[in-house]
Amino acid sequence: MEDNTLISDNDIVEEKFLDCRINGQVPKDRSVRLRVMPEQSNDYRVVVFGAGGVGKSSLVLRFVRGTFRESYIPTIEDTYRQVISCNKQVCTLQITDTTGSHQFPAMQRLSISKGHAFILVYSITSRQSLEELKPIYDEIIEIKHDLEHIPVMLVGNKCDEINREVPTSECAELAKRWNCAFLETSAKTNHNVKELFQELLQLEKRRTMSLQLETKKTKSQKRKEKLKGKCNLM
Repeated sequence: MEDNTLISDNDIVEEKFLDCRINGQVPKDRSVRLRVMPEQSNDYRVVVFGAGGVGKSSLVLRFVRGTFRESYIPTIEDTYRQVISCNKQVCTLQITDTTGSHQFPAMQRLSISKGHAFILVYSITSRQSLEELKPIYDEIIEIKHDLEHIPVMLVGNKCDEINREVPTSECAELAKRWNCAFLETSAKTNHNVKELFQELLQLEKRRTMSLQLETKKTKSQKRKEKLKGKCNLM
C-alpha cells in the first residue's frame, strides 16, 4: 500500500526493503526474495556499489544522519530517502546501499536497471576493492548502454588511512577512461561526503537537482530584495 505520509524538509526515512529468507530459509528462486517498496514517479534513485568493508554504508549514514559507526555490519540491501529539489520542485532522493557480496546477481541487475545515478566505492587501502568495481561498471554499461547522460562517481573512501594501496593519480586516470567523475572521501572524518552527493546531482543534465529545497519567499524577503541596490538620500 502506498505511503502518503508527508515528509518535512529535514525528515529522512530509512527503509529496509529486501527480505532474504522465507520461513527462515533462503528460497532457490532468487526472484521471490525481492520485496520491493512502492516508488514515486519523482524519486531520484542513486545506487551505491562496492566490495564489502569499503565503507558504503558509512558514507550513506554520514550523509543522511551525520553519524559514523566504527563496527562493520554487512549489508544485504538498505534504502534511505531524503527530500531534495528537482526542477524547483520537491522530490525524493532514494539512496540504495547495496550488498558487497556477489551472491545476489539478480538483486544487482535490478538495482542497475532502476538506478538514475551510480556511486562506485573502493577503499584506498585495498587494491582488490578497486578491481571488484570493474565487472560492476561493465554491467552498468551492459544494462544502461550509454552513460553519457547518467551520473557516475568513482569514489576512493578511507582517505584518512595511512596504509594506501591505490594511488590517487591511478584512479583519476581510470575515471577518465570510464568517463565518470572521481573523488576521495572519508566517512570517518566527514571529508568530501556532502560534496560527493552534491557533485553527483550536478552531473545530472536532464533536470536541475539540488540538495537545497526551493522555498517560497515571504513578503518581507521580497520587500528587502526590492530595496537592494536603491540609494538613500542623506
